[in-house]
Amino acid sequence: MDGLTWILLLAGFVLLVGGAEFLVRGAAALAADLGISPLVIGLTVVAFGTSAPELAVSVLSAWKGQPGIALGNVVGSNICNVLLILGLSALVAPLVVVRQVVRLEVPIMVGTSALLVFFALDGDVTHWEGAVLFGGALFYTTWTVRRSRRETRELDGGTLSSAVSGHPGRFGQLLQIVGGLVLLGIGSKWLVEGAVTAARFFGVSDMIIGLTVVAAGTSLPELATSVLASLRGQRDIAVGNVVGSNIFNVLVVMGLTSLVAPGGVPVPESALTFDLPVMVAVAVACLPIFFTGHRIERWEGGLFFGYYLVYLLFLVMTALEHQRLPMLTQAMVGFAIPLTLVTLAISVVRNLRRKKADQE
Repeated sequence: MDGLTWILLLAGFVLLVGGAEFLVRGAAALAADLGISPLVIGLTVVAFGTSAPELAVSVLSAWKGQPGIALGNVVGSNICNVLLILGLSALVAPLVVVRQVVRLEVPIMVGTSALLVFFALDGDVTHWEGAVLFGGALFYTTWTVRRSRRETRELDGGTLSSAVSGHPGRFGQLLQIVGGLVLLGIGSKWLVEGAVTAARFFGVSDMIIGLTVVAAGTSLPELATSVLASLRGQRDIAVGNVVGSNIFNVLVVMGLTSLVAPGGVPVPESALTFDLPVMVAVAVACLPIFFTGHRIERWEGGLFFGYYLVYLLFLVMTALEHQRLPMLTQAMVGFAIPLTLVTLAISVVRNLRRKKADQE
C-alpha cells in the first residue's frame, strides 16, 4: 500500500472533523436563533451534525458500489458511540442523564436499532425499507421540534452556551453550514477511496473496514463533542449527542443509503449473526443504567470502554482467523457477560432501594 493511500485516509479524517465542526457550530447557532430549546439542539442539530460524516461516507460508498462499508459504518458507529464515546466521557466525569432522554429518546434508539435488524433479516435492506427509515427520521425531527416549541423557553441555554455564544449573524451561520458540507463531501470521498484501497491491500472485507477504521473515523466528531462537553461540565449533551446520533444513523444514514444503493444494501450473514445483535444489545444495555440512577458512573463508563476494546479484538481475530478466537468467545459468553449482568442487576436493585427510601 503506497503513501498516497495513507495521505487520503488521514486527510479524509481531518476534513471530516473540520467539516463537522463548521456544520455543528453554524447549525446550532441557527437553531438557537429560531427558538429551539438547548436540549433539542443537542438531540437533533448537534447530534445530526456530528453524524454527517457517517451520512457522507455511507451514501458515497453505496453510490460507488461498496455497500458493505456503508452498513459497517452505521453499525460500527452506533456501537462506537455508546461503548467508546459514552465510556470515555463517563471516565472523565460521571454523566447526568436528562429525564427526557431517559423516557423518550433511549427507547426510540432501541426501537430503531431493532427495526433495522428486522429489515435486515431477509438478507438486505431494500429501497422501500430505506424509505420507511427516512420517513421515520422526518417524523421524529418534526415531532421533536414541535414538542420543543410547546415547552417553556425559560432555559438559559447553558447546555450549549459555549457552542452558540458569540455566534455570527444569519449569513455567517449559513456560510459555516455550507462550508462544513463542502468539507464533509471532500473528506468522505478521500476517506472511502483510502479505505477501499486498504481493504483490498490487506485482504480484509469491506464490512470489517466499515466496522472499524471508517466507523471510528466518522465518529470522531461525536467523540470530540461528548468528551469536551463532559470536561466542561455540560454532561447532558454528551448523552444526548450519542443517543441522537444513533437514531440519526439508523433512520437517515441507513435510510438514504438504502435508497441510493442499486438494489438496496445487502446484509452479510456475519452481520446478522454478530454485529447487528451487538448493536441492539449495546442500545438495550443503556436502559438499566439510564432508567435507575439517571447517571453513568465512572465504573460503568470503564465497563463500556472495556467492552469496546474486546469488540475490536474480536473483529481483528475474526479477520485474521486467529486460532484463539474460540477461547475469547468462551471467555466472553461464559464469564464476562454473565458477570456484567449480575453487576448491573445489583446496581439496579441498589438504585431502586435508594429511590424507595428517599420517597419514604
